[in-house]
Amino acid sequence: MSAEVLIVEDEAAIAELLAINIRHAGMSVRVALDAETARKEVDQQLPKLVLLDWMLPGQSGVQLARLWRSDERTRDLPIIMLTARAAEDDRVAGLDAGADDYLPKPFSTKELMARVRAVLRRRAPETLDKPIESGGILLDPATRRVSCGTSEIKLSPTEFKLLHFLMAHPERVHSRTQVLDRVWGDHVFIEERTVDVHIKRLREALRPSGAEGVVETVRGAGYRFSARGGTAATNTAHPSTAH
Repeated sequence: MSAEVLIVEDEAAIAELLAINIRHAGMSVRVALDAETARKEVDQQLPKLVLLDWMLPGQSGVQLARLWRSDERTRDLPIIMLTARAAEDDRVAGLDAGADDYLPKPFSTKELMARVRAVLRRRAPETLDKPIESGGILLDPATRRVSCGTSEIKLSPTEFKLLHFLMAHPERVHSRTQVLDRVWGDHVFIEERTVDVHIKRLREALRPSGAEGVVETVRGAGYRFSARGGTAATNTAHPSTAH
């Protein structure tokens, strides 16, 4: 498993112990010892997962979770709260603030890693190697092949990742910013217009098989994958998007 985890924990010894175990599982780690540093780390590069302590200098983990959930860029950021506050009301408050999971201290390393894997599976299904079939299109991440009926569809690596992401979240509308973060990576600084260009290329690659309509433009909002193939009204691009 390869994923970047941000550990937000004010006790350096605990943060280091967590980091050792996360690295041992094959994931890269960044550490923030306070809320301000955590915000800067997330602003600089979106992690795959945040392990978030409740009690932090300057701002609580619950406040941080609410902040990230209220912003479009970080709305889907997977968060596991790690805290000594184990009362039912505290669990409810943490989950209501937007945490995907809540793990009271003390906890075992095995349980922590099991919960990390579970949250990453739930929140990032496009990283799995299971084939996806929808709208007449079969996409196999393991072999990197895409087909429609008996015809194989040739895609560049970027178009493949783009189609994989959209197919893994059918009928869900994604803004250009969300697509950039999930397909290109948050640390890559490119213009949102790039998404439009690759959407156009993806549709052109799908056109010979008659499947280009599954990639829909939702005016003023973004893009989505729809097995229904779209309608003339939905597939009409806004001025900045070419078909």
